[in-house]
Amino acid sequence: MEDSKELIIEAGKAEKNYWSDIYRFRELFFILSWRDLKVRYKQTVIGALWSIIRPLLTMVVFTVVFSKVANLPSEGTAPYAILVYAAMLPWQFFSNALTESSGSLIGNANLISKVYFPRMIIPASAVITSLVDFAISFVILIALMIGYHYTPDIKILLLPFFIILCFFSAFGIGLYLTALNVKYRDFRYIIPFIVQFGLYISPVGFSSNVVPEKWRLLYCLNPMVGVIDGFRWCILGETDLYVPGFILSTSITFIFLALGIWYFRKMEKSFADNI
Repeated sequence: MEDSKELIIEAGKAEKNYWSDIYRFRELFFILSWRDLKVRYKQTVIGALWSIIRPLLTMVVFTVVFSKVANLPSEGTAPYAILVYAAMLPWQFFSNALTESSGSLIGNANLISKVYFPRMIIPASAVITSLVDFAISFVILIALMIGYHYTPDIKILLLPFFIILCFFSAFGIGLYLTALNVKYRDFRYIIPFIVQFGLYISPVGFSSNVVPEKWRLLYCLNPMVGVIDGFRWCILGETDLYVPGFILSTSITFIFLALGIWYFRKMEKSFADNI
């Protein structure tokens, strides 16, 4: 005779065991991540190649505009194309994760209204799938280094730390925007503007060293400045990391992460009703 399982519903238990429930529902997390990947590349003409073409074309445009037209300098002996692409990697990961996670709850409205599980799993799975695009795009960076005969130094081993930092930045801001998007449906029109505007105020097409010293610390209030500078520091390895700005930028990242988790948890009980 099979053992019977008893489900006990206890007031406040879901709140108390929320974080352990995320681990218990890890299989759902993997299923949602795999489903998002299949949906993203299903019935596409070029499929995963889009993860390569988009940052590659952006790199070419930025290299021409900032290097050839504006005559902005590169860092050390690194070719300007590698300077730009080293920044495009984290920015593409951040922008994709932000866009996908912000609309993830709306896209899973039927699931949310019918089944209990920690809702944070849905935007988290959307952010994780963006890592696949990041991994595919990283192949182009390797090809650029080979083509330019450029060899990174030992600092590149620290790159996983900055990838995690980029994840925290996208996840924290994404949680906040996701909750806002559920409550205010017209907010989805603002998110593309935020992503586009962020591209131009972040040091993607240029080095943050061109920012005047008196504005440098203020500029680092943008959390992606620390992430992008960290990527370049690891990949190019020829310039010193601006430590005060990096500390400030990293602190802002964790503030956004804490704020995003707090606001998401605050609004989570009303998601099923609002959706």
